[in-house]
Parts: sequence; C-alpha cells; structure tokens
Amino acid sequence: MVVWTKVDSSGRIVIPAPMRKAMKLEPGDDVQVALVEGELRIIGRDAAIARAQALVRKYIPGDVRLSDQLITERRAEAAREDEEMSSGS
Repeated sequence: MVVWTKVDSSGRIVIPAPMRKAMKLEPGDDVQVALVEGELRIIGRDAAIARAQALVRKYIPGDVRLSDQLITERRAEAAREDEEMSSGS
C-alpha cells in the first residue's frame, strides 16, 4: 500500500487510517522511527518486539527460557553469597 501524505508546518506527518489499521496503531501508541537509506521507516511497538524476539530466536532455541535461566543463576549466586557469609562469621 502506497499513499501520499503531507508534512505540516510543524514537521508532522499523518499516518493514513488504512495504514494505522493495518499496523494496529491506536492514538497514543509508541512507534519506532528510523531513517534507513533515505527512507523514513515507522514500526509499531508490538512489531518491533516481535522482530527483536525473532532475532534472538536465531541464537537461542525456542524451548529455552532466558528468564528461567537468569532466576536460576541469581538464586545460585545468592546461595553462594549466603554460604560465604556463614563461613566467614
């Protein structure tokens, strides 16, 4: 879908309604704006998150939950600290 729109005197651009609908954008939603090779690219928060997750999944298997690994590591670290404090007293 390609449409023409205007830049107003404040530099604002209206995203046409069909595009907002296709991007599932609502008033007040955050968007990411990037200038890539002379093109202005706008991506919604959900799409940006999905893109980042897909990028991470290239390196981390789908059955691995990084949050669970982090919690396990933090608990092990806390247990080591507790043991050091107990043996040092």
